[in-house]
Order: sequence, then structure tokens, then C-alpha cells
Amino acid sequence: MRQRRETASGAALAEGVIAGDRRALAKAITLIESARPEDVADAEALFQRILPKTGGAIRLGLSGPPGAGKSTFIEAFGRYLTGQGLTVAVLAIDPSSRRSGGSILGDKTRMEQLARDPKAFIRPSPSGGSLGGVARRTHETVLLVEAAGFDVVIVETVGVGQSETAVADMVDMFVLLASPGAGDDLQGIKRGIMELADLVVVNKADGDLLPAARRAASDIQSALHLMRPKTPYWTAEIALASALKGEGLPAIWEAIGRYREAMDKSGALAALRNEQRLSWFRSELHEGLDGALAARAGEAVAKAEAEVKAGRLTPATAARQLLEAVFGKM
Repeated sequence: MRQRRETASGAALAEGVIAGDRRALAKAITLIESARPEDVADAEALFQRILPKTGGAIRLGLSGPPGAGKSTFIEAFGRYLTGQGLTVAVLAIDPSSRRSGGSILGDKTRMEQLARDPKAFIRPSPSGGSLGGVARRTHETVLLVEAAGFDVVIVETVGVGQSETAVADMVDMFVLLASPGAGDDLQGIKRGIMELADLVVVNKADGDLLPAARRAASDIQSALHLMRPKTPYWTAEIALASALKGEGLPAIWEAIGRYREAMDKSGALAALRNEQRLSWFRSELHEGLDGALAARAGEAVAKAEAEVKAGRLTPATAARQLLEAVFGKM
């Protein structure tokens, strides 16, 4: 009976999400973020119902170094999109408190005007200490907001670091936000992050900072020319914007549209999403195997770690012996 009640609950919640009920959407995200084993059946029933309704949104990843104005830009860009009649979901991944595990920044206080927009939805997600600060269930949250009918999904990362690679594996297009001083600080932006970018936006391009922003755009353009494009169907572009004044936003949206059209027509977008699903599956599989190994052979793992730490076994030998002890000869 317990299993049936959980499944029915998950299915009922899915109906609310598909109908666009914001309360149901918030509850569904809370459900999938839950670490309680008893919530697994509900979450699985939920996704079985919503999967056919997913895939219709434009998925954007956005990051940039501190001071680039990410929150200001997202609010201005989000309000521009809702002004065009589109619906926007912002999934902002916050650093987690080491004590409580909860979000530190509080995104709705950083984007007050967008948070009040009836066509927008903002969800702060604590990173939970996962790799690079990316919330473990952000993949599922993207699917949920798509099923709820949102046209554009923006995934904002904590900052320049490992999280960008993880976010790039779940979005259609990666946008890097830079400041007018980016030309001088170009070495501080890791090459790997630059290689992920499909669009670089130099923000704060207004007033006295406009000449510096133009120089930064030129320097970034030169740097991008030295890098191999991610795909033969698109070469990364540079755009200037002033989130504070709302300038440059239409050109950015047009660039996103050109990217989407180029990737869609070539079949590259479908291939990208297929590969992302496989990557997600492998990540979940590896995490599940790690958990299963710890549950089945916790003491053996501890002993193997002690042998490696003491220098009596190489890591490769210890790992092979442990796996053979648990799963048999491989």
C-alpha cells in the first residue's frame, strides 16, 4: 500500500506541473531534491508522466567571474524576454552553507523585479557541495520547468570554475558574461571556460566604461580566434550589453536565435541533447555504483584505503582487488 500511495502522489503532482501550477512545480522540485529513500517512488512516477512534455524550451547556461553582473544581467534579460511574451525559468545554483546545506545568496532577493513577474519563475538551489557547485538535481529541474511550459530556461552557475563544465553538459547554449576589464584580466578566465562559450557578452558597456568594454570585446574576439570551435555549425560570437540600461538585449536574443536555428537545422542540437542524456546516465550510474560499493563493502574499502595510505599497495592494485572481492573476477 505504501508503494501505491507514493506512486499516485507523484503522478498527481505531475498533472499539476503540466497544467502550469506554480505550487505543484515548487513541490515537484522539492521532491526531486529530497535525499529521502521513500521519495524515490514519487519522483520516478513524476518523471514518467512529465517526460513527453519536455524538450521544448531553449536551455541557456550562464556564468562569469565575480563582478560581471550576472544577477543584474539575468534580471534585465529575463524581463526583456517576458516583455516579448515569453516565459522564463531561472535556476540559480547557490553555494551551500556547510552547516545547514541551504543556499547562502537567496536569488529572489537578487532579482526582485523578475521574481515579481508572473511570466518568470526563479528557483535557488543549494549546491549541496556537489562537483563545482552544481546542484545534483538541476538536470531534473530543467525537465520539470520545461514540462510546466516555460519557453526559456536559464541555468546560472556560482562562478568561473568546474561548475561550468557540468552546466555545459545540460544546456543548449553556454553564455559567458564578462566585464569591461576582461581584456586586462583575460588570463584570469580559464581557457577551458572560454572554450565552452557559444556567446560572450561584455556587460556594463555604458557611459565611461563603453570604450573599455569595446577593447575587452576586441581582446576576447582575438582570443576566441585561437580556439577551435565547439561545433562546425557555429562560431562563438561577442556582444556588448548594458544590463543596467537594458541596452544590447535584443541583439543577444537574436544571436541566441541564430545559434538555435543553425544547430537545429544541422541536427547538431538533437545530437547534443542525446549525448547529454547519456552523460547524465553515466554520471548517475557511477554515483549509484559508488553508493552500492560503500554499502556492501564499507569495511573492505576502509582497509584498502589504509593499505594505499601506508604505501603497501598501489592505488590501482588496491582498487582491482577490492572490485574483484565485491563483483568477482573481471
